[in-house]
Amino acid sequence: MPELAEVEFYRKRWHHAAVDQTVTAIRAHPAKKTFREAPAAKIRQGLIGSKLTDSQTAAKQMAFRFSNGAWLGVHLGMTGDLTSTPLGQRAGKHDHLVIDCESISLVFTDPRMFGGVRFASGPDAPYWWTKIAPSLLSAKFTKSELNKFLTRRARAPLKAVLLMQERFPGVGNWMADEILWRAKIHPAQPAGSLTPTEITTLYRETRAVCRNALNRIAGKGNYLPHDLNEGIPNSWLFNHRWRDGGTCPRSKVPLERAEIGGRTTCWSPARQVLRPVES
Repeated sequence: MPELAEVEFYRKRWHHAAVDQTVTAIRAHPAKKTFREAPAAKIRQGLIGSKLTDSQTAAKQMAFRFSNGAWLGVHLGMTGDLTSTPLGQRAGKHDHLVIDCESISLVFTDPRMFGGVRFASGPDAPYWWTKIAPSLLSAKFTKSELNKFLTRRARAPLKAVLLMQERFPGVGNWMADEILWRAKIHPAQPAGSLTPTEITTLYRETRAVCRNALNRIAGKGNYLPHDLNEGIPNSWLFNHRWRDGGTCPRSKVPLERAEIGGRTTCWSPARQVLRPVES
């Protein structure tokens, strides 16, 4: 599933393609699950004739703003993709929403339909946007708040805690592994067993991975289709975590994998040692 930086990349792709252009038509498959939270007819009525003026990302979601006050929310799910095509190009089988603008079409494609769209109108942000947790790069994500959250989930493995969107919005499987690898904390370490030093390190590396991922993946000026991960250096765990026989880029020892917190997890046994917890 696309994570924080990938979602920002796709937002920029639509934004840069059609900002300040007027919507001239909406093509949709209204019976698809894509529209389970927003009827296609309502989107059509709400967007035609308005201009795309702004867009934002929060966690794993995007919101596109229009000149008439409309909000279009997009969640990519597992297989969603946002592209732009020449105006009038025939939609494909899995192109569930096509927004025709003055000179280009914005396309939401989702083969497995785990994603979806939302719609709202008015000057105030809709509930589905305001309920998203504050950004990990905002002033509202503090070390004190992190410590409280870890304490409330003291027995849970830290990998599972990092995937909880109510505190770590936008963090998914690869980012959680990257954060823990950099912090030198085992993914199965209970959240309530961290030392003050480890909490400080976890806080610092969480923000650093978010910031670096946004710069490396979403900071590219070319938003044409390409490998989003091509800019990630080999000094990151990311480029080694699924490689057969992959080794830790720092310790050079073989990496280990197991299911932790319900997700396949990768770590370096030389850097991330599971400490026993006193009963």
